Amino acid sequence: MPELKEYLPELKETTRVRTRRGYHYYFSLNGEQVKSTSSLFGKRLELKSNGNYVVAPPSIIKAHRYVYEIPLSEMLPIPKLLIKKDLSACGPVCVRTRTGGHAQAGREPAPCVEERKPKTFKIPKYHGQKVDCIRQVLSRDLEEGERNNSLFILYNLLLQNKNTDEYSKKLVIKKNESLPNPLSESNLKNAYRKAYNYRCSGIRNKIAYIKCEACEYRFKDGKLKDSNILIKNLRMLPKLSNTQRGIACLLGTVFEGEIPSVYRIAKEANMDWRIVNNIMKNLEKKGFVS
Repeated sequence: MPELKEYLPELKETTRVRTRRGYHYYFSLNGEQVKSTSSLFGKRLELKSNGNYVVAPPSIIKAHRYVYEIPLSEMLPIPKLLIKKDLSACGPVCVRTRTGGHAQAGREPAPCVEERKPKTFKIPKYHGQKVDCIRQVLSRDLEEGERNNSLFILYNLLLQNKNTDEYSKKLVIKKNESLPNPLSESNLKNAYRKAYNYRCSGIRNKIAYIKCEACEYRFKDGKLKDSNILIKNLRMLPKLSNTQRGIACLLGTVFEGEIPSVYRIAKEANMDWRIVNNIMKNLEKKGFVS
């Protein structure tokens, strides 16, 4: 991309990595302020700053080994043209180019980052109002690193709570559009993968910001609500053996609101799965679980 080097002559001398489809150029920020973008100068150029990652040498991807053509020791300071004055960062920055891209000579480059005002997002109506993690995802200003998992789980939770596929996708799209830095259309399509019955523990593992305090279905802070399996079967607990009560407590706390497999319960209880399987069969016969 010869025209790009007219805008950024530093590309000829700074750290450079040959990739499968082009080059990575590295600059040090030295305290300057830069924001990432996927359309630098309005072209197919990516600018990666803090919070992002790139494949680095000596990685091998599809038989191509990433190597330094100009070493890290030659890294130059970030060009002033790429500096954004109202954001903060402190690490290195990487400009990614692809072969086949182009920049038009004789034209002024577009701004490094186009400031995007997020759309106002009003939480719409949906089935599943008692499932508070849906509300938490919808009301949160999702940051980079949270968007993919959050929108994927949001879509699946909406489906699980009897929202139509069309309406669930519509809400996910609206939520994505409201973000300051939304996912691209191609990345957003990954959110529409259907998972098998996402439940509480799986959600908490994927989305760290989820809080269970307001949810009606969770065991939290030592409090059990009427819908809890232990509360519903309270009179039956003295009739259970010690091992059966142990599994029952797991079902009412760790796996509250879920239908875990025997293997997951066995792993959590540190027990042989065959023993757990027999216990679950006995609990089912007693009417503790259905």
